[in-house]
Parts: sequence; C-alpha cells; structure tokens
Amino acid sequence: MILRPASLDDVPALAALGRDSFCAAFEHLYRPQDLEDFLEQAYAPDAIAQEVAGAECIHRLADAEGSLLGYCKLRMPSNYSEHSDAANPIALSQLYTAPGRTGSGIGAALMDWALTEAKVQGADAIQLSVWSGNEGARRFYERYGFAKIADIHFRVGEHLDEEFLLELRLG
Repeated sequence: MILRPASLDDVPALAALGRDSFCAAFEHLYRPQDLEDFLEQAYAPDAIAQEVAGAECIHRLADAEGSLLGYCKLRMPSNYSEHSDAANPIALSQLYTAPGRTGSGIGAALMDWALTEAKVQGADAIQLSVWSGNEGARRFYERYGFAKIADIHFRVGEHLDEEFLLELRLG
C-alpha cells in the first residue's frame, strides 16, 4: 500500500468509494430519498473534482496496485472553527476505507499522514465530526487523543444526525 495525492483521474474512484463506504456504514439510518439526495450532492463527481483541483482540500489516497483502498481529506480552514479557540484549525473529513477493509491499517496510515500534514500546514488543531452512534470510529479517534468539544448536527436530506465534534490540539 502506498499513500499518494489525488489527481483529477482519481475522481470516479473517489466518488464510488465515498458512496460505498458511506452506505456500508450509515445507509440503514436514512429514508431512501434522504440518502439519495445526500449521495448525489456529497459524492457528485463534479463536486469532488472541484475539491481535488481547489486549494482548500488536500486529499490523500491509500492505493494498492491501482486499487483505491481508502482516502481522507484535510480542509483548511476548518468548517468548525467557531466551536473552538484554536487559532488555525484544520478539518479532517471522510477518513474512509473500502467496505470490508476496516481494521487492516489503512485508517491508521491515513491518520498518521493527516497528523503530519496538519502540522506542515501550520494548523494548531485538527477537528472532525463523527456520528454519535459510531462507537468504533469514536474509539479510533480517541486513541489518537481527540476529545469532544461540541455537539453538532449533520444533515442527510431532511434527517439531522446527532454528531460529536472532536478536536486534537497539535503541539
């Protein structure tokens, strides 16, 4: 497995993995129309291409022989900065692994990259949102030292998820 930056050539694979990973974890929570509306917005190839080409997001892909195993992205500035007194927070978004690949070290490799890259970018904190019922993800982030700083919501169609905003201060 290698970690590499994303290119516009990766957009179809990113869109597919994003949809597959999100659905594998959360599909059961939503009405079909709410889910479809969200997927069409969040994982639309045009939207992903804008992020990959833009300056606000940095994507890192976990790749094995041309097969996308997982990815994450950092967004600067963080969408959650109003919830913290950090001067320069960065957001970690969509730390996803391919369905069935959780626990194989992909997420840990991506997290290690994100921690290093956040410091390179001059961030003093990393923030992320996690569904309150996702115990496995919450334990994963807590192992890295993330702590809850706020209760927030995440909209999927007309549905509002109860989320925890977690933050890790960088030294």
